[in-house]
Amino acid sequence: MTEFSDSSARAVFDHQSFLKTLTPKPGVYRMFGDDGDLLYVGKAKNLKNRVSSYFRARGLTNKTVALVQRIARIEITVTHSETEALLLEQTLIKTHRPPYNIMLVDDKGYPYIFLSSEQQWPGLHLHRGARKKKGQYFGPFPSASAVRESLSTLQKAFKVRQCEDSVFQGRSRPCLQYQIKRCKAPCVGYVTEDEYADDLHKTELFLTGKNQDLLNDIHRQMDEAAAELKFEQAAEYRDQVLLLRKIQEQQHVEGKQGNVDIIAAVYEGRGCCVHQLMVRNGRLIGSKTHHPKPGIAETAEELIEAYIGQYYLGATGREIPPEIIPVPNLGADSISVLSQALTESAQRKVTLRGQVRGDRAKWRDLALTNATEQLAMHIAGKDSVEARFRKLEEALKLPEPIQRMECFDISHSHGEATVASCVVFDRQGPAKRLYRRFNIEGITGGDDYAAMQQALTRRYSRLMKEETPLPDLIIIDGGKGQLGVAQEVMAELGIQPRLLGIAKGITRKAGMETLYLDDAQHEIVIDKHSPGLHLLQHIRDESHRFAIAGHRARRDKTRTRSLLDDIPGIGNERRKALVRHFGSGIVVKSASVDEIAKVKGVSRALAQSIYDFLHSA
Repeated sequence: MTEFSDSSARAVFDHQSFLKTLTPKPGVYRMFGDDGDLLYVGKAKNLKNRVSSYFRARGLTNKTVALVQRIARIEITVTHSETEALLLEQTLIKTHRPPYNIMLVDDKGYPYIFLSSEQQWPGLHLHRGARKKKGQYFGPFPSASAVRESLSTLQKAFKVRQCEDSVFQGRSRPCLQYQIKRCKAPCVGYVTEDEYADDLHKTELFLTGKNQDLLNDIHRQMDEAAAELKFEQAAEYRDQVLLLRKIQEQQHVEGKQGNVDIIAAVYEGRGCCVHQLMVRNGRLIGSKTHHPKPGIAETAEELIEAYIGQYYLGATGREIPPEIIPVPNLGADSISVLSQALTESAQRKVTLRGQVRGDRAKWRDLALTNATEQLAMHIAGKDSVEARFRKLEEALKLPEPIQRMECFDISHSHGEATVASCVVFDRQGPAKRLYRRFNIEGITGGDDYAAMQQALTRRYSRLMKEETPLPDLIIIDGGKGQLGVAQEVMAELGIQPRLLGIAKGITRKAGMETLYLDDAQHEIVIDKHSPGLHLLQHIRDESHRFAIAGHRARRDKTRTRSLLDDIPGIGNERRKALVRHFGSGIVVKSASVDEIAKVKGVSRALAQSIYDFLHSA
């Protein structure tokens, strides 16, 4: 490579003199400010043409004008090809993080699931960094939370140990994971080597995407266990089938083959979003959303081109899949350069494919939909949630900011199947992973006070036992009576959180609520147009929705004998085939016509008849 630079740093950059001597060869240019700080790094197929474009009188965006006004000097590095320039550009961006370049908020490498092979009883673990240990690495996954979700699923289904080796070796009796049926306790010899090896084999099939082979194995074992009258073991295999079917539904799209990353970019005036779907062995294993700083990029195409280059080429140790689908599609020149650079970096062929069909078209549409929705939520969240929290704090005259609040509600049908909900909001909005439901038992049907007392006692006695921080505000969807119950529970537990009761008022209309802070004597009125009241209405409505959903599920579970019993044209054998394929009648009802038609012995017409019957009942 050959380097050139404008050696004199001036308040006003003499671009005309600089451009006269600039080469038309490919390379990288670096723009510096008066203080010597690197402002921007770019690559060019023709350095003279590309750098000259920044100093034209027309057609520049406001961001580009602001960048040009700060330039004190420009340095260039000539390269042999545009591909080499792209690789150097991403290395410089990663090293110096210039303010006018697109920067990822979270650019850590993908985590993996590691299955050890050196021990007698191998274990599953989350792994980051170099892959030097002996064993199998499955992934990569889009985030640590995706790994933990997969590990939790595997723990429920196949019970392979996930404890650290130091903990495993020091056990003399089973741990809590054995008690809650998440592990078979190989640490104390409660499982045979053959049985554990079978669980490991199923785990490998799941992680490599061989779901149909896995289901066939489990069905065979279930039939054998049932034939030998080992009904408890057969029920365990049935539960594994149910769990696998549920996972396939959650993945929504499932192709037959392919290791593909689908990257969709959406750019609007108030923000941008890049959504990345990861498909391994034809199975959608997860997704990840980025809200990068766009730098001087003005279109989704510019954003996604810079993102792909920085993400795959600007970090070491990051896996590059053999196929990448950008959404929107890039120009032919950009695809050619990126493909060549990625191929060189991966040391195998990497294809960027814009025109796709079949499963890949579904993945493309799904990625674009997610990017659009994530950007809308990101913009709305930034604008409204923080402001609503501040307005609520002002209205309640709270001395400290609310970092977390929880709201409770009760739902039942004339005392049947009572369920209490606990909904959690933080400064980002609803924290749905922290939501909880409580099936209320041992009370007189319809006694909402007793139900609220049980839910609050169970919730906060557990938080105290686990030494989890309590919420800053506890909201009770009810009037003075429910608030009084909450006061009694808190006094009995010996804690003093702030309490807020919400009574709907005589008209039961939104905006006419009566609020009680801490006790029934402190009534508070908030203007119906206040964002603080809207936040309370949001969390109240969310707790109400969550409680009703839990109540209906519990009620239906006790009332329904079988959804498949009365379907015309379905005899005993076909009913067994449906249950064997889906696991239960409820899952059949949630399936599409195409999914039902995959069952052995069920034609397309019969599948449509089953679907129509279940959805008309």
